[in-house]
Amino acid sequence: MLEFSLTTGGGADMKQWEIDFQNLPTAIASARTDRSGHHSENPRREFGGHLCIRLNLADLKYFEVVERQFEPWGVIFANAMAINPSNPAFLPRSGSIVLLGAPRNGSIEATFSQPVHFVRGCVTSSRSTVLTAYDCTGREIARDRLFGANLAGSSSPVAPNTELKVAAEEITKIKFYAFDGQLTLDDFSFSF
Repeated sequence: MLEFSLTTGGGADMKQWEIDFQNLPTAIASARTDRSGHHSENPRREFGGHLCIRLNLADLKYFEVVERQFEPWGVIFANAMAINPSNPAFLPRSGSIVLLGAPRNGSIEATFSQPVHFVRGCVTSSRSTVLTAYDCTGREIARDRLFGANLAGSSSPVAPNTELKVAAEEITKIKFYAFDGQLTLDDFSFSF
């Protein structure tokens, strides 16, 4: 169970959330099909209550630029490319495809069509990496951090594919940033 506090209004009121994000109903989002042949403006309403969307990267082609493939599921990417890593330091967590921050090194952004409450992804990076969440005004509202490189086969005390996650009431955009290092992202999911 993940608990987090939210500041509402002028900051005087605190709202405590207790949502079991591990046990939410989960929809597997394919890049090649939409949800049952139609596009909903509100996936949360369509599925009822809280819902976790997990992206199926296996449908992507090697070296495909990833932008609007998952738009029917409520997310658009910037600076992301699908790869099957040839460098064993960036092994995938599941499947054979990960997202690489490219063409600009070390950065992947995602914008949501409606606010989400939780975002997570497994990161392997050649440098310290930050996951930052923003609200609709561009204000930072949550952050998680990987404090150093976590390449497979390295002497790093941090395992490859470390999960970074953020939770807040009105996340409209997130950014993974590896300070000009190389960054791969696997098992990306978010919750309405």
